[in-house]
Amino acid sequence: MRCPPSPLQSRVAILSRGESLHLRPTAPLSERVLLPGDPGRALMLAQALLEEPRMFNHHRGLWGYTGTAPDGAAVTIQATGMGGPSSAIVLAELIALGARRAIRVGTCGALAAGLELGSLVIASEAICADGTSRALGAGERASADGAITAALQRAAPRARAGAVISVDLFYDADLTRAGGALAVEMEAAALFALGAREGMAVGCVLAVSDTFDERGARERIGDHGLQESAEAMGRAAVAALIDGP
Repeated sequence: MRCPPSPLQSRVAILSRGESLHLRPTAPLSERVLLPGDPGRALMLAQALLEEPRMFNHHRGLWGYTGTAPDGAAVTIQATGMGGPSSAIVLAELIALGARRAIRVGTCGALAAGLELGSLVIASEAICADGTSRALGAGERASADGAITAALQRAAPRARAGAVISVDLFYDADLTRAGGALAVEMEAAALFALGAREGMAVGCVLAVSDTFDERGARERIGDHGLQESAEAMGRAAVAALIDGP
């Protein structure tokens, strides 16, 4: 008598058939994808950066859109939700559906001196202080794709480039391992680790949404400043996808 497939085997079989459980495409998927965490930012970037964007997904509130980039080819902008677990689910299903290059476009809290609200940070690697990247086989650090990172640096030459630290907690995050990190965020390590495991090129550019004083008090960017920096970040990411391999 044959045993029924385990839940893991069932998920692997579904993904191997190019299907997905959490994304339900209603428009074509591009091989080039931007990955904001916030569904509202996905909509804003689609309206600002793409011609004739069409909704790619709205299932589970993970809004995604596909439209035409300045080079005349398609780009998909798909929200991942917050944190490593949700981001890994979304990226795994995008890979199964045919995505080949992705750039996280998110926000971060500044840790390095000189980073101001609205500044851009290019994450060349992530310190893995989260659980998801470790579950995916990452070590102490997970690296971004080198070619995409170089393309991001060409597209945003004034951005700071270096390591970030990825954590699981937005409040009360443990930053004891953050030595040398430019900023703190929640998704890059998981996305880098999954991309490396699946042979997908993944990069990351972030906008500084929070700064901290010497006592740890947080200053948050205003809505107008966040939209301006998010658009600048998105334009750099689209330019890098156009420029990249």
